Amino acid sequence: MATLLVKNVGYLVTCDDDDRILKNANVFVRDGVIEYIGNEAIAADEVIDGTGMVMYPGLINTHHHLYQTFSRNLPEVQNMELFPWLKYLYEIWKNLDEKVVYYSSLTGMGELLKTGCTTCLDHHYVFPEGTGDRLMDAQFSAADTLGMRFHATRGSMDLSVKDGGLPPDSVVQTVDEILRSSERTVSRFHDPDEYSMHQVALAPCSPFSVSADLLRESAKLARSLGVRLHTHLAETKDEEAYTTEHFHMRPLEYMESLGWTGPDVWYAHGIHFNDEELRFLAETGTGVAHCPVSNMKLSSGIARIPEMLKLGVPVGLAVDGSASNDGSSLIEEMRVAYLLHRLSSSNEAPSGYDILKMATRGSAKILGRDKLGQIACGMAADFFMIRQNRLALVGTQMDVGSMLATVGFRESVDITVVNGKVVVRDGKLLNVDEERIAHEADQIWRSYLQK
Repeated sequence: MATLLVKNVGYLVTCDDDDRILKNANVFVRDGVIEYIGNEAIAADEVIDGTGMVMYPGLINTHHHLYQTFSRNLPEVQNMELFPWLKYLYEIWKNLDEKVVYYSSLTGMGELLKTGCTTCLDHHYVFPEGTGDRLMDAQFSAADTLGMRFHATRGSMDLSVKDGGLPPDSVVQTVDEILRSSERTVSRFHDPDEYSMHQVALAPCSPFSVSADLLRESAKLARSLGVRLHTHLAETKDEEAYTTEHFHMRPLEYMESLGWTGPDVWYAHGIHFNDEELRFLAETGTGVAHCPVSNMKLSSGIARIPEMLKLGVPVGLAVDGSASNDGSSLIEEMRVAYLLHRLSSSNEAPSGYDILKMATRGSAKILGRDKLGQIACGMAADFFMIRQNRLALVGTQMDVGSMLATVGFRESVDITVVNGKVVVRDGKLLNVDEERIAHEADQIWRSYLQK
């Protein structure tokens, strides 16, 4: 049985039920699970000296599009809003293949690990004709190579331009094809164990790119298989106009009519909910993945996070796709979230520590992962560590629980541990050659865009 001891941690920010911040603590891990926290030094196979370091629970990313890593920072779309932005980029994304998805996933997840994220949820919904299920294989392969805890969603679209949707014909599939592939993906990859490294959710893309039949049947299939449901919702006013025109319902009412509310459902964005809808989300336990950087870049709006938190709506944090973020750092997302809500809500805004809890405990809740999101006995050994003795952190440590959101952190973290295994040390990925991967990914990116 593999064991790990992290000794003499300067500050241990637990995010546990008592919000404890411990000083000079030891953490003992056995087979990927935290077994002991205290002052006793226990013999272990591997020992990390945490002197002068701050330890945090691993951050949990609840919404991403890793394939978009290869279409970020394109000048043509920098000033577009969501619908025209999507229509332009679909002409690039229709050329996705297995190699592009593998290397974009390595790149995006590698960046996440280097910035303290230990669990990544990816929403992949673009399946060009002929790619079959190989794109999901590529994503899990990339996660396993890096050592990241990975939640995949088998996303989907069945409405193309000819049906009144946004994507081209070559990237949509029939409802029957999608359901068969969804069932295969869950059967192959979903591990329901509370400490599992692989899980799967079903995730039709959005109300304007999928049919009511696909949404309804996906919900039935997900619940029969015991997996969760995810989609984009209430991201823009354009979406609201679309559902009102086509279904004579607001987006949330439409989704509820198809079985898409409850504690096994979470939405990306959730910007344009009204008061009644916020109360309904809280009553039903339906979650929201907050994506502040993406929402700002695409001029989509500001999610009503302070009200959601007060009402008890489950809220997690997410970076969203790299093309609408241009990065994959949840630490950056935390600071942007903190500042955005300070600007819009003043003293009603969540504190820096509240934002940390959103990115850990909150994110774990909406993914249904009770053993993630905090440093406590019986929890998965997912955490990261930052050396305090650096210029960027001088004068910041009166409140280490809030520090990442209020001050921010713009470097790679020193150590990231996932499932009890060190995957980042001294700011470098351990399981891959970063320079080689960067070179290979750059060549594949260039070829992909030239298509």
